[in-house]
Amino acid sequence: MAIDWIAAAKLVPWSDVISSAPQLAKGARKLWERVGKRESEATPAADTPSADPLAALRERVAQLEAEAATSSELIRSLAEQNAKLVQVLHGLRRWVKLLGAVSVVLLIAVAWLVLRTPGVA
Repeated sequence: MAIDWIAAAKLVPWSDVISSAPQLAKGARKLWERVGKRESEATPAADTPSADPLAALRERVAQLEAEAATSSELIRSLAEQNAKLVQVLHGLRRWVKLLGAVSVVLLIAVAWLVLRTPGVA
């Protein structure tokens, strides 16, 4: 059975999707910048002597924690959108089943009327 994409698109809460899109893009951009910055700044430890290696480790841990928080916020936001889409698809599935059942009933009713009408068959 073909899916009516226009009807499906009408059921998607586009206002929610559009309102949260900038947040998702911003979070993804921050994450991408952090990962790209980390890769470009990756230098051997021998090139940059540090007075306190423990302080450098603490700073790196803080950076990783911030990156993990950003990533988890982005993942949470994506999961919420995914849950909304699953709800919409579940509703669409129910409508398709209902329309299929109604179509079968109407087909049977039309066939019965055609066969019952004298001189048609």
